[in-house]
Amino acid sequence: MKVIKSNSISAFGGINFVFEHLNRLNISDIVTESLPKLKHNSRYSWKDLFYSFLSIYYCGGEHIEDIHTNLRPHFEKNPYVKLPSPDTLLKRLSELATENQICRTKRGSVEHKFNNNEMLCKLNMAILSKLGVLNSQELTLDYDNTIIFNEKSDSKMTYKRDYGYQPGVCTLNEEHILYIENRNGNSAANSFQTDTLQRMFGALDKYKTSKVVHFRADAASYQYEVIELLNQKTKYFYIGCRNSYVEKYFTQVQDWTTTQDEFGELQVGSIMITPFISQAKNHNATPRPYRLLVKRRLKEDGQINMVTQDAYDYRAILTNNFDMTDLDVANFYAKRGNMERQFDILKNDFGWQYLPFSSLNKNSVFLYFSAICRNLYKNVIEYFSAKCKSLNPTYRIKKFIFRFIILPAKWIRQSRQMKLKVYNPSFGFT
Repeated sequence: MKVIKSNSISAFGGINFVFEHLNRLNISDIVTESLPKLKHNSRYSWKDLFYSFLSIYYCGGEHIEDIHTNLRPHFEKNPYVKLPSPDTLLKRLSELATENQICRTKRGSVEHKFNNNEMLCKLNMAILSKLGVLNSQELTLDYDNTIIFNEKSDSKMTYKRDYGYQPGVCTLNEEHILYIENRNGNSAANSFQTDTLQRMFGALDKYKTSKVVHFRADAASYQYEVIELLNQKTKYFYIGCRNSYVEKYFTQVQDWTTTQDEFGELQVGSIMITPFISQAKNHNATPRPYRLLVKRRLKEDGQINMVTQDAYDYRAILTNNFDMTDLDVANFYAKRGNMERQFDILKNDFGWQYLPFSSLNKNSVFLYFSAICRNLYKNVIEYFSAKCKSLNPTYRIKKFIFRFIILPAKWIRQSRQMKLKVYNPSFGFT
C-alpha cells in the first residue's frame, strides 16, 4: 500500500459551503456590528472568532480546545476564516461578559445570582430577525429552566443535590432559542421569574410589535405577577399548576372527554375558576376568571386519592383561552415537552455540558454563542437538505457532519482565484 500525504487536504470540506451560505445571509456582518469594535491591529476579526466557534460543533467537536487539537490542520489556507488559539477565543468571549445581579427574596436569606447579557440577546434577536423567524404570523413561546451540572468555582447546590447552574431559557416556535438568563443552581425556577420575563418581552418588543399569540410554561410560572404580565404581553397563555394549589377544584369537573395518548386512556375536562383573589386585592385589582383544564388518568396501583376520593392521577393547566376545546388545549400544552428535546440538543450537540469558564457571567456568553449556532443550524440543515438528497431537515448535527461536513477537499490557487477541489466525485447539489 502506498500512502501519499498532503497536509493541505481538509477532512471537513463541507464546512466551506456552510460558511458561504452564512456569508450570503450576512451573518458575519451582523456579528461584527452587534459586538464591540476590536482594535485595528487585532489579528482576528469577530467573523474569525465566531466562525471558529461555530466550526467546533459543526465539525463534531465538544470543547473549545478542539480548535487546536483537531481542527487547525484542516483549516490551513481557508479563505473564509482564520483559526485563533483556544486561549485567544476564550479571552475574546470573556470580554463580552456582564456583571451578575444579586437578589434576595423579602423573607429569604438565600442569595440568588442571575446574569442577563443584553448585548448577546440583541445579537441573537438580530440573527433571528435576519432568518425571518420573528416575522412569523403566530409566535409561540415556551419557557423552562434546565440544570447544567458542573463544579465551577461559583456553582451552587441544585434541588437535585448536585452542583451546577440552572439557566432560564425561552424557545420560539419550538425550534429556536429566543432568550437565555443564566442562574445559579440554588435559584429556584419561580424565583424572580416576573423580572426575567419582563426583560425577555422587552427585548422582543424591539423586533416584534404585535403580541405573542401563545405562551406555555410549567408550574413555576403559576404566580399572580407572572399571570398578570402574560395578560399584557400575550394573547393566550397555558400554565401548569401544582396540584396542591388547585386540587380543591378537581371534584367540580363534571363533563369528561375520554381520549387516548401514548400512555393509554386519558380523560380531560375544564371549569371556570377565579384564582389569586387575595393577591389581586393586595394590588387593588379585580380578580380575573380563568379556565382550569384538568387531565386525569387511572392509577396503576388503584390507590385512592384522599382529596378526590377516586383512583386517578390529576394534572391541571390554567389558561385564558376559552375558544379551544379541552382536547385541543391538552394536546397543545403537551407540545411544550419539546423543550426537553431542545435542552438535549444544546447539551449534547452544542457543548452546554462542557462549560469552558469558571464563572457564571462568562459562561452566559458561551451559552448564548452556542445557542446562536443552534439557531443557525436549523436554517443550514433546511437549506442544504433541499439541495442534497442525502440530508433531511430533521437530522441532528451528527448525521449532518457524517453526510455533509466530512468531505475531503483542498483549497488551490488557480487563475489568481482560490478554488475548492473536492475529492469525492459523487458529491454534488441537486
